[in-house]
Order: sequence, then C-alpha cells, then structure tokens
Amino acid sequence: MPWSVVNDADGLPRVILTEPGGSSAEVLLYGGQVVSWKNDRREELLYVSSKAVQKPPKAIRGGIPICFPQFANFGSLEQHGFARNRMWLLDSCPSPLPPARNQSTVDLILKSSEEDLKSWPRSFELRLRISLSPGKLTFIPRVRNTDSKAFSFTFALRNYFSVSDVSEVRVEGLETLDYLDNLMQQERFTEQADAITFDGEIDRVYLSTPTKINIIDHQKKRTLVLRKEGMPDSVVWNPWDKKAKDIPDIGDDDYKTMLCVDSAVVETPIGLKPFEEWRGRQELSTVSSSYCSGHLDPQRVLHG
Repeated sequence: MPWSVVNDADGLPRVILTEPGGSSAEVLLYGGQVVSWKNDRREELLYVSSKAVQKPPKAIRGGIPICFPQFANFGSLEQHGFARNRMWLLDSCPSPLPPARNQSTVDLILKSSEEDLKSWPRSFELRLRISLSPGKLTFIPRVRNTDSKAFSFTFALRNYFSVSDVSEVRVEGLETLDYLDNLMQQERFTEQADAITFDGEIDRVYLSTPTKINIIDHQKKRTLVLRKEGMPDSVVWNPWDKKAKDIPDIGDDDYKTMLCVDSAVVETPIGLKPFEEWRGRQELSTVSSSYCSGHLDPQRVLHG
C-alpha cells in the first residue's frame, strides 16, 4: 500500500489520503473515523470540535464517526454503539472488493472482540472502504455475520459538516417525508417545509429518504451533495445554543458552524443470517451554487 500510517502528537495513528488534484482526507484507526476532508483549495469541509477529546475510550466529536451496531439510543447499548471507540485494523483482504492499489483508498476492518461480545454477544466483521477523488469522498461500509445465529443492527455514518452559518443553510431532498422527532419522544411527523432551514435545536430521523440530499451553504456559495445506497434514513442534528453549552466536548458557539446530516439505517434494523453480508454506500461531493437562489450551478454540474 503506497500510503503510510503516521502517529501525530495525540498518539493516534492515522492514514493520510491524497489525490493529484490537491484534496486530502485523514482517517484515524481509532474509530475508523475520518477527521478531515479538505478540497483542492485546502478548505476544511468537516467540523471537528475544538474541545474534542482525542483519547480512548472517549468518542471523538466531529468528522464522520461510524455508529454500529446501534444508532443513538435506538437499543440497549451505549449511545451510537461501540465501533466509534474501538481501534480498527488495516484490511489487507477486502474481498470481494478489489484490493486498493493507490494512495487515495484505504480499507479498514473491525472484528468483534471479547469485550464487545460481553455487551453484544454476536460475532461480526465490519469493513469500511474510504476512497478520495477530486471533489469526492466515498464510503463503502459492509457488515458480515460470522456468528452461528442471525442478528440485526442499526447503523449510521454521522457526517459533521462544516458550514459558514447554519442559519443561512438549507437542506433539500427531505421535504414531504415522515420523520421521528427525538425532541418529542420520537413522535412521528411529516415535513411541511419545502426545504429544511435552521433557527433552533433539531434532532430528527427522516424516513425512507431519497438517494440524494443537498446541503446548500449560501455564504460559501457551495453545495454539499450526499448520495447514498443501502441506508434509507437520514438524520439531521444541530444542538443550537442551549444544548451546545450542556455538551462538554462542543464549544459554546460551535453550533453556528456545524450541521449533521447522516446516512442511516434506523427505523427498520438490518437482519443478517449467518455468513450474510450487508453493504452500504455513501458519496459526498461538492459543487458551486449560486448565492441568491441556492440552485446548483448547471455548468459545474455538467462539466464538474
């Protein structure tokens, strides 16, 4: 593998992905978590809290943590499961995917440990391929049941996006859909707005969502495009001012420049029989958008 694993001052090994166009991504082996994605202008596209504790066993606030085998408190395990605070390994045999042969792709694997089996007595292999290309970051998560019995799980890629001002951001693609409102004991509602905008705390699980969602940042004149497969739900979260002050690893004003829009499997857990494998896919990309309307610039969409 042409890339190398480096140990930074925090002592956590990380893989640096680069591509000829100048963009980059950093992936921690701790949690299998992307903690940086920069475009060709070296602008950071992900939010990581300045108060994030980058020390096991604490989960790292920001980037793109992996929620497995449980999302949030939809189950009896710890919040968001345990995959995000385990040390992953480099996966030298990602079959049936072809081996990664360049510095823009890394394959990681997490296998059930004795510690995990105590809290969740199911044997599994969780694999993750992360690929960087110009203007694009792609994830292929896979879960294989290596147990003798069937099991089910929920899952999410929790995307902490960096935004200029969340009150000027709109999310398109979730209109008219049903959602579970976690601020109302997971009561079910239907989205009435033609786009989601932000003027207070939000914590919703949108159900049966489309494969494409746009996060339009007016001030940056940039749209983040989220495409997904195998993860039918989408979670939208921002703690706003009061909740941010109550979360120790989020800065008091951080809520203004971050927004979570996740690819998830929440409402209907995935069931796997022994030796069955589930596969998902998420592709993040950026395009320029016009300042006034938020509509995608057709020239950039057509010509990239």
